[in-house]
Amino acid sequence: MAKLVLIRHGQSEWNLSNQFTGWVDVDLSDEGVKQAKNAGKLIKEAGLEFDQAYTSVLTRAIKTLHYALEESDQLWIPETKTWRLNERHYGALQGQNKAKAAEKWGDEQVHIWRRSYDVLPPLLDASDEGSAANDRRYANLDPRIIPGGENLKVTLERVVPFWEDEIAPKLLDNKNVIIAAHGNSLRALSKYIENISDEDIMNLEMATGEPVVYDFNDKLEVQSKTKLN
Repeated sequence: MAKLVLIRHGQSEWNLSNQFTGWVDVDLSDEGVKQAKNAGKLIKEAGLEFDQAYTSVLTRAIKTLHYALEESDQLWIPETKTWRLNERHYGALQGQNKAKAAEKWGDEQVHIWRRSYDVLPPLLDASDEGSAANDRRYANLDPRIIPGGENLKVTLERVVPFWEDEIAPKLLDNKNVIIAAHGNSLRALSKYIENISDEDIMNLEMATGEPVVYDFNDKLEVQSKTKLN
């Protein structure tokens, strides 16, 4: 049976300062580095070996992958980076302190923006200096698909094609895969993999730096799900 391991990146500097991050490229905090290295130690202790690694194009996820692979003596395996595994884009909320945003718009509205499956946050205009349209790592994308803001539903819609085209074929070929990404891109993947309802996905949390191990059968049906801690 093929195995898939998902790791949400270790604590980032903006997780620490309670800011909406999204597609903003912030680094890991010192604690985040420790969490990523510990994930690698847990992977090594569990005897997990991988054939392919995937991550986003954001530093905090890339570094988490590298620390985890280094600690498990697997830094050499093939690695693919893709924007499709990026964190959910938080639109005009990006960079704002979550507590201050709640003061400005109200707790209930901010909670809806954060946790609703299909409600979009306030959008970031493409002309804004913080827009991903100005970032060289997205220069090869059609400008029309660079988001100004996303909810979990939209995040799922961009993650699933990558799953179908790249990840699923590896698993069906009995290759073990590791993905280091973000809370919401991994929640979207988990929703698809486990067939979680729109309502129940709101209750799924991904802890920073905690490896989640899936075992599949030859039809890519989940046989078991285990958290390493």
